[in-house]
Amino acid sequence: MKKPSQNSDFTVSGILDLLVGYGHLQPKQVKNIQLKLPSAHKSLAAEYAGNPLYSGGRSIQILPPELIASLKVPSAFNPDQTIEEDLIYQLLARKMGLRYVKIDPLQLDAEMVTNIISRPFARKHTAIPIEKKKNEIAVAVANPTDVELFDELRRISNMKIVPVLSSKTDINKVITELFGFRRSVSAAEETADSKYDLNNLEQLFEIQDIDALEANDKHIINAVDYLLHYAFDQRASDIHIEPKREYARIRLRIDGVLHDIHSVTKAIHPAIASRIKLMGRLDIAERRRPQDGRIKTAIGDTEVELRVSTVPTTFGEKVVIRVFDSSSLVQELNNLGFEEEALNRYQRIIHSPTGLLLVTGPTGSGKTTTLYSSLREIAKPSVNIVTIEDPVEMVLDSFNQIQVQPKIDLTFATALKYVLRQDPDIIMVGEIRDGETAANAVQAALTGHLVLSTMHTNDAVSSIDRLHELGVRPYLTASTLTGIVAQRLVRKICPHCKQESVLNDEEMARLEIQLPEGAPKLKVWFGEGCVRCRYTGMYGRMAIFELFEATEKIKRLIKNEGDVREILKIAKQDGMTPLRESAIRKLAQGITTADEILRVLSF
Repeated sequence: MKKPSQNSDFTVSGILDLLVGYGHLQPKQVKNIQLKLPSAHKSLAAEYAGNPLYSGGRSIQILPPELIASLKVPSAFNPDQTIEEDLIYQLLARKMGLRYVKIDPLQLDAEMVTNIISRPFARKHTAIPIEKKKNEIAVAVANPTDVELFDELRRISNMKIVPVLSSKTDINKVITELFGFRRSVSAAEETADSKYDLNNLEQLFEIQDIDALEANDKHIINAVDYLLHYAFDQRASDIHIEPKREYARIRLRIDGVLHDIHSVTKAIHPAIASRIKLMGRLDIAERRRPQDGRIKTAIGDTEVELRVSTVPTTFGEKVVIRVFDSSSLVQELNNLGFEEEALNRYQRIIHSPTGLLLVTGPTGSGKTTTLYSSLREIAKPSVNIVTIEDPVEMVLDSFNQIQVQPKIDLTFATALKYVLRQDPDIIMVGEIRDGETAANAVQAALTGHLVLSTMHTNDAVSSIDRLHELGVRPYLTASTLTGIVAQRLVRKICPHCKQESVLNDEEMARLEIQLPEGAPKLKVWFGEGCVRCRYTGMYGRMAIFELFEATEKIKRLIKNEGDVREILKIAKQDGMTPLRESAIRKLAQGITTADEILRVLSF
């Protein structure tokens, strides 16, 4: 490696030459950029001066990559994209013979990082250790010419330092999240009373007063806040805080898969649980029974609702926080994953003035998103929409939402009975789970209302049998049912590392795909794995649907108590695409993978 102090690439002029050389800038753009640099420098300096992290006399170092990136210069390759900090660091790494790393916080060993350097040192030098091997440490740096940094790291670690390049923005973000959480946890551990042992269920209830005090400690407040911000940043749908024998494990569910992110000592787990319970307005003294609560907060301009659930386990209270982002919970229908023909049919169903529409699938299959998005599609000032939910997932002004409360006998069935006296046009019942609710929902649809609800069945057609098992007469089902949607969520291939491939014979057999003899193999795609997708090859999720429409022919079959297999056969003839076929279409379109389909669906 070149000596950092002798490298002239890490200058404004060197980087501009680099961008021109790789074709990201035209030579004529350079002069205009140079004229704007002084004002850009002044703006960044003012921004740093107003940031409490850099106040108190700390020196402000504005690096050439962030200065150039702040100008948001259009790329010569694509005028719709700008020259970003990441791109500059990637090109610098290539030119300087260094490795570029897009830091994945989930892959960092927090204990290793905090043991090697302190937070002030990391802030001062904009550096963070990312890997430790036998005799060397890989350190992500934003300034490869910082001689003092490398000399000091060699001295304090007595190991070989291998610099890798990362953007200043990414490094600062990791420093804030990782050191902030760890510092808060460490401070809380120091103040925790070690004589209280939460190692077993019998001793769990002896420390309630200590928990109440600890939950108000500023270190615990900071730790929980850091954890929530980190979860939002990582697109987590759920946060799990799980007490074990010697520690508490913290995991995030991202794109449907759980990832370990932190572990904390058992001494501060009760305080973290109590702090979350306080935020969710739960009883912090009650640990013997499960509790449910909710927290409303905002991340930037986005409102976020958190649903808190606690249950007692052998080693303490397990806390799960479900994250509901309004931007993902309520979407445009054409973004959900419907095929064009199915979308047109579905829109026709939800715009019907009366009838019963069911959405089916297991927990976590996106049923609530489909229902909320459908209600938003048909909501207008001239209609009265009432929802009955357990719990209310997202509070929305467009609807009149009712929370089920079994303790006071406000169940789905009783609420629905009284809602019918409130002059509703459209009713959403969170779930049909008993005969009384099913009967009331069918009666509501029969008397001129559009009713939407969910059921837990494996596919669309089996929901008809389920209604009959709950006591609904077949002739009533035939008179009211307009459609049934069965759905699942599949992970999407990461667009940043997408590669082309073909299905092999084994995968074809497992997916039950048969091609004509002599036909070319089915072209598919997969994610090779990169930092953005945490080397899973998958990024984000979308739904696959099976849309059953109750046509006149099918209604006659239902009324005459026709066999489910016969109903399914007619539904396919009428254009229903089964879940398996819908999934395979997504595979052929390059949206998901064979392994993901096999994970979600049983073949």
